[in-house]
Amino acid sequence: METMESLIVTVNRIQRACTVLGDHGGDAALPTLWEALPSVVVVGGQSSGKSSVLESIVGRDFLPRGSGIVTRRPLVLQLHKTEQGIKEYGEFLHLPKKKFTDFSMVRKEIQDETERMTGKSKQISPVPIHLSIYSPNVVNLTLIDLPGLTKVAVEGQPESIVQDIESMVRSYVEKPNCIILAITPANQDIATSDAMKLSREVDPAGERTFGVLTKLDLMDKGTNAIDVLEGRAYPLLHPWVGIVNRSQADINRNVDMIASRQKEREFFATSSDYGHLASKMGSEYLAKVLSQHLESVIRARLPGITSLINKSIEELEAELSHLGRSVAVDSGVAQLYTILELCRAFDHIFKEHLDGGRPGGDRIYAVFDHQLPAALKKLPFDRHLSLQNIRKVISEADGYQPHLIAPEQGYRRLIDGALSYFRGPAEASVDAASSLLKAAFSCYLELRVHSLYQKSIAFSFFKSSSSSVTISFLQVHFLLKELVRRSIAETQELKRFPTLQAEIAAAASEALGRFREESKKTTLRMVDMESLYLTVDFFRRLPQEVEKGENPTSSSADRYAESHFRRIGSVVYSYVGMVSDTLRNTIPKAVVYCQVREAKQSLLDHFYIQLGKMEGKQLAKLLDEDPALMERRQQCVKRLELYKSAMDEIDSVSWSR
Repeated sequence: METMESLIVTVNRIQRACTVLGDHGGDAALPTLWEALPSVVVVGGQSSGKSSVLESIVGRDFLPRGSGIVTRRPLVLQLHKTEQGIKEYGEFLHLPKKKFTDFSMVRKEIQDETERMTGKSKQISPVPIHLSIYSPNVVNLTLIDLPGLTKVAVEGQPESIVQDIESMVRSYVEKPNCIILAITPANQDIATSDAMKLSREVDPAGERTFGVLTKLDLMDKGTNAIDVLEGRAYPLLHPWVGIVNRSQADINRNVDMIASRQKEREFFATSSDYGHLASKMGSEYLAKVLSQHLESVIRARLPGITSLINKSIEELEAELSHLGRSVAVDSGVAQLYTILELCRAFDHIFKEHLDGGRPGGDRIYAVFDHQLPAALKKLPFDRHLSLQNIRKVISEADGYQPHLIAPEQGYRRLIDGALSYFRGPAEASVDAASSLLKAAFSCYLELRVHSLYQKSIAFSFFKSSSSSVTISFLQVHFLLKELVRRSIAETQELKRFPTLQAEIAAAASEALGRFREESKKTTLRMVDMESLYLTVDFFRRLPQEVEKGENPTSSSADRYAESHFRRIGSVVYSYVGMVSDTLRNTIPKAVVYCQVREAKQSLLDHFYIQLGKMEGKQLAKLLDEDPALMERRQQCVKRLELYKSAMDEIDSVSWSR
């Protein structure tokens, strides 16, 4: 059968596990179990008698005392009832194997542990101290003692201390599973009580609040607190409990706590004001009623806590699966296999971009279908084939002896000159754009390359005529590098390894550079071939310039007439147009073959060769993870351990329904 003790002890163990594994609540980045656990939180102003109440419940003098803020860290006080005859002792979570039988040493350890976290300043810290006390004179109960509320900062405290303490206390009492133990001295106006003011704000109906009146024996003669204790002056759902603290003289004389309890019982039993309430007054009654209420709250909340634990375990396991396991301890062979798998994952996404599974390949097609034809149309053939230039070229080609029938050398020079526009500024353009890019950009910023490239080409050749060949292989090169960048960013498995990301990006960039150079050679070679061997059939199909019966040498003046040069210009323009149509079709094929095809088939081949030569330390360096990710994984592992241990604790409790 389930007992009160087993439920409270189970929650105690879970609370201890929370502290060990770093769950103190208030962490939005991770699911928190601490805030879901029912707890009794002791709230009161400084000098309200908070410490005396706790010591009365425990039956031991163990808390630090002094002026100002004495409690500067939350104290999770877990009371465990033992069999009679067993010696009392205390045990701290941070010193799990050390039993304190001298409770003055417990007080000293609380002070020392507080200073280890906050220093000797008067700062506060939200990290709790866990103290378990085992005694036959206590009930099973967990109390959380918080710094006393204050209204002003004293010397040595920051100005924000008032707000800092209130924020800490509020973070505890705002939880719906928190039972508020509001301590108020009876010799103070209840309307000015810091504890009651705060509890009323977070629990306006008084459903979670237990009111405690201390120092009843110090009230002025002729006055009493009956209206408060009977719930008329300040009604709460739960009854008020009166406490008589040890006097300062008793504390100074080290009067035994057991004797103090007896003195408290006698006060209420013999009091004319409170005698009828004596059975429901005193620290022993308070401990008993709190223990019973805490047990009932735990019983009611347990299904919800179990559901939260199961849900959080699923979420944490899913996140850890997404983050992946740590590969730092793997062997060299296993690390090499991991790197190859990551490279294959990247390569798969890169190919999807090219083949249409993801966006990107369509932009390469746009280069061939729109930008290349537009660039070809902009080439300045009209200037080259002006009458003035044609006359000049023909005359220079003829030399001292005029041509007889057709100016073949002149034709060849005009065609060579026109075709050079396909190639002319190409190499200079590529070199200029490449050098500018290397100086100004990393491979991750090349989305802006095209606009910068357009602005940077300012050569003696025609500024407005960007090279058609350059348009093809250089822009495709930039697009491929952009697809590499996007593929790396979209490869989820790679996000853990920034060093490997950078190495893959560098290897891919180097490979694309080689493919670009090969594409450049191939496309420029195609332009050169058009210049070196003209298509003879084109000229054979042209109408004969010399009409039948005409003496070709009768009038040399006719061979230099304007109409003659216009016909030459028209023929050359037609031939260049035919070559332009040919290049429009063949350049994309060369670029795809040399760049796109090679990128799909062998983008990381050279990198794979280098990997095969690496030793274990070099491979491990490639698998260095993002520190933030490693920290997140460690946090999730610890939090998952907490939830699983909490589930084990709950499962270990058997009860009958």
